[in-house]
Amino acid sequence: MSPKPVFRTEGLSKRFPSGGSELVIFENLAFDVYRGERLALVGESGAGKSTLLYLLAGLDRPSAGTIRYLDRELTTLPDTELDAFRNREIGFVWQSHNLLPEFTAIENVMMPLLVRGAARAEAARVASERLDEVGLSERATHRAGELSGGEQQRVSLARALAGDPAVLLSDEPTGNLDFRTGERIFSLLTGLQERRGLTWVLVTHNLSFARRCNRILKLAGGVLAPLSPSDASNEGEGGNGS
Repeated sequence: MSPKPVFRTEGLSKRFPSGGSELVIFENLAFDVYRGERLALVGESGAGKSTLLYLLAGLDRPSAGTIRYLDRELTTLPDTELDAFRNREIGFVWQSHNLLPEFTAIENVMMPLLVRGAARAEAARVASERLDEVGLSERATHRAGELSGGEQQRVSLARALAGDPAVLLSDEPTGNLDFRTGERIFSLLTGLQERRGLTWVLVTHNLSFARRCNRILKLAGGVLAPLSPSDASNEGEGGNGS
């Protein structure tokens, strides 16, 4: 029996108004994402990889097509239900950590739970556990500006995991980091994904990271196609940048 997909997309298109016409990012894409897999999305800058990730997260809506998450059709959900879906099911890690500078690390990690309506004491308890999970317990009361780039991204990861999501989506999570720090963050992400059984979709230019995933899909010219590890090797190494 084939595994049931977590995400199933069909006829997925995204277009933006551009002057008096439309800019087509991609058209009629169809792909599945399976439970517990680590899927890399690769392709040149501007190909639409981040746009595709935002559609899966419910941060944007397609121009056409459908996105199913298990038995739910996301593209027809009203905004309030889509927000609730994202808060409970999705953990998102950005290239830029997007931490709120006026708050401490633990307060930043608490945010998704407070938005959900959790009591402050419970949110603080869970946030403390997540910071411990990423090795930052001793930095809990530091603000973003007092943390290194790698520490800021670990706080971002703790925040993404605060709501105990089933799916982790990450958009170039090591893109702003040096090589050594990027390797540490990727290894941390991989370990957390495996221990938690997360479904992980990773947008990356780093082909070394992509080859450590279960599958690679390449988006180019509006077409999404499988890329084998050997094909990825032939394309050369990508860096940590965008």
